[in-house]
Order: sequence, then C-alpha cells, then structure tokens
Amino acid sequence: PSELCSPQVAPSMAEGLRAAAAKRLSGGGEGPGRPEENGRQSKRLKGDGGEEEEEQGKKSPKRKIVLLMAYSGKGYHGMQRNMGSSQFKTIEDDLVSALVQSGCIPENHGENMKKMSFQRCARTDKGVSAAGQIVSLKVRLIDDILEKINNHLPSHIRILGLKRVTGGFNSKNKCDARTYSYMLPTFTFAHKDEDVQEEAYRLNNETLERVNKLLACYKGTHNFHNFTSQKGPKDPSAKRYIMEMYCGEPFVRENIEFAVIKVKGQSFMMHQIRKMIGLVIAIVKGYAAESIIERSWGEEKVDVPKAPGLGLVLERVHFEKYNRRFGNDGLHEPLEWTEEEEKIAVFKEQYIYPTIINTEREEKSMMNWLNTLSIHDFNSSTAEVQANNKNSKNSSDLEGSDDCGDDSD
Repeated sequence: PSELCSPQVAPSMAEGLRAAAAKRLSGGGEGPGRPEENGRQSKRLKGDGGEEEEEQGKKSPKRKIVLLMAYSGKGYHGMQRNMGSSQFKTIEDDLVSALVQSGCIPENHGENMKKMSFQRCARTDKGVSAAGQIVSLKVRLIDDILEKINNHLPSHIRILGLKRVTGGFNSKNKCDARTYSYMLPTFTFAHKDEDVQEEAYRLNNETLERVNKLLACYKGTHNFHNFTSQKGPKDPSAKRYIMEMYCGEPFVRENIEFAVIKVKGQSFMMHQIRKMIGLVIAIVKGYAAESIIERSWGEEKVDVPKAPGLGLVLERVHFEKYNRRFGNDGLHEPLEWTEEEEKIAVFKEQYIYPTIINTEREEKSMMNWLNTLSIHDFNSSTAEVQANNKNSKNSSDLEGSDDCGDDSD
C-alpha cells in the first residue's frame, strides 16, 4: 500500500500494482545492494522530515553495529543510564547525547533506548573505567561516523572502533567472557604489623608469589554467594567460572609502586571482583587465615571485605562463539580489535592510569580502606555478619555492578 500512496510512482494504478508485485518477487527490502527500499517509503508517509530526511534515510539506513568504547569512570555513577534520575550522571547519558547530536539516531530513540536495540556488554559500577567496553545498537551509518560521535563526547569518553554485526546480535547475551584489571599500590600487600612509607615501599618476590598463589585459588567454578549481596548459598546463579586470575610485575608511577591484577571469567556478580581482591589483601596483610577462601565457598556466611572501586577497569570482552560462527562468513568481521590496540593503550595512558594514580594520591582511597580491615571479624557468626551487612546497605558502593552477568543486579 505504501507504494500506491507515494506521489512518485507511475500514474497508472495497474502499473503501480505490477511494480509492487515485481519488488516482492525480487526480494525487495533491506538486502545488500538496495538497503533503502523499505524504510524509505514508510518515512515518506510520516511526512514531517521532508526531502532532507528522506535523502538522509536513503544514504544511511539503520544497521546493527557494535561500538568499542573506552572511558574514565571517575565522576560517573556507572555505565548504565538511569532514566528519570538526572542527578546521577552515567556514561550512557553522554553517549546517547552524542549519538543524537551526530545524527546517528533520532531524538526519540535517545529517550527510549529499546527503539535502537541498545545493549551494553558490562554494567560497570560507580567510578569504574573501561578500555574495551562493547555496546550493540542500530544506527544510521553516516559518513565519518566515529569522528562525528567523538566530536560530541568529552575527551575522557572515546569510541575507538565500529563493526557491523548480525541483526539479532546482543552484546550482553553473546559475550563468552569478560576480562577486568585492578590497579593498586603495592603497599596494599604490606603486612599489618609493618611500618609502611607509601612512596618507599617495594613489593618483594616472595610476597608477589604468595599473592598469585592465593589468586589462583579462585580459578574454576565456585559458589561466590559470599562475594556479592542478596544471594544465598543455594542460589544456582551464585556459581561462577573463573578462567584466570593473577598479579603482574610491579612498576613505579609518580614515585609510588603499583601492580595490576587481571581476572577473566564468564560473568561476574555485583562487587564480586572487588571482594575477591579484598579477601586476598586481608589474608596477605595478616587479618585472615588462608583457609577463609575455601570456607567462603561453603554455606556459611563469611565477612568478605570489598576493595575500593577506583582501580577496577573493564579491559576486554570476548565473543569466541560468535566469531567462530559469523566471523568468517564473508559478511561479518570477527569481533576482535587488533588494529585498535594502540589506540586503547594510548587512551589508558592518557586518561585511565593518571586518574587512578592521581585520585589515589589525593584521596588515599586504598590507604583509608586498608584502615577499615581491622574492624572486620573474619571468624564472625552468621548473625553478626548479617547485622554488619544490614548496617552497610545504604553505602553508595551498592549502586551498579562490576559486570553485567545475566543476574548481576
């Protein structure tokens, strides 16, 4: 019917019907080679965009893509947009604004993100940064699209890459695994009885080996109900698979020695990574026995401290299954970002690492948190732990999640 309503079809009704039938037989629609055929006529029926909008629709039909994002999370209440809650600014608030202003999506899509099939791979927590976040959505593929989007973003949020994906692609559901890093000053691992000078402290090999031995305990599938909130020991979703976890060699920045912990897992629950690291720190510092890790996977409620969010960075998301099925089908590229690696490294050096280092120097978030470890009772009863948890429910740290596993929030 839309062909018959159009003022540009042939004047004869019969000719119009024949043209419509021919289009159906030839598979007219959004196939390769004539992407404008379907959406073009329906746009004209709406009639409020005029010829300019119609021309834009011809040149840039909506297509499903993924964007590779990097951002410094300081000052943001996480990745995910909170509609109707403008006082809590998120990364997605700035992203959606840039998509609208650059002409990639209509304004009403910004108001209702379902209209562009938007999905983020990981719902990073308040203050958490990312070097390899992936979002999937439908956009108009305008010329110089990355440059135009970035022109409307602050410098600490960048779109570093774009790839076309299948129409049904969902960045959260198709993700096989996520890799996070956690950057921390090495004085964090000094024993509690040691008198530490922050700038003078250097991590010795023996302590680093012990840290890595403890982090390796997390590998495999375990019940992490003690490493998140509001999950009981019998909840099947509390079981998570960790592929690797280790601490790299230390390095010095701004006269302070730092190290980076890497963890790769299928998915993570809210605060899980920060609690995994927090418990290892408590053991290495001498507040808790090594046996507490094994005990934490049992049914007993264990008091697990949560390390600060500042050093946590979403490094990379993995799509192995998707890549095997579609990466070499001749129509789609594998979701790998080898060509963007240099841009990712430059962004981390310019925005992520300086933010972590400077904030740590100014606000001393790790040192202040270390001073709270002594008030934890690592041998406390279930009732005592539940009382402590209840008292801390109003903490702002409970907003968001370290990752967006299927049930992480």
